[in-house]
Amino acid sequence: MAESAHPVLTDEGGAILDERTGRWTHLTPAASAALMLLLAGTTEEEAAGHYAQRYGIDAGQAAVDVRMVGAALIALGLATQEPVSRHHWWGWWR
Repeated sequence: MAESAHPVLTDEGGAILDERTGRWTHLTPAASAALMLLLAGTTEEEAAGHYAQRYGIDAGQAAVDVRMVGAALIALGLATQEPVSRHHWWGWWR
């Protein structure tokens, strides 16, 4: 996720607040699930595998779906292709 993006995700759907614009982007339950799997720290391939199992779909279609969610969020400026380092205030001296 981009530093300015703050997701609120559930199994029933989700939304992402873009603090730069103050706008919310709403997600379908399937898009929310794909994003939760991607944010879980798994690879895109692992996320697609879990997504395929969850929805009982072909692994190829799951990979396309997960990739499309990521690409759409990148296009909106809500995500980046590179992992973003989230520094904690207590680690400033490192």
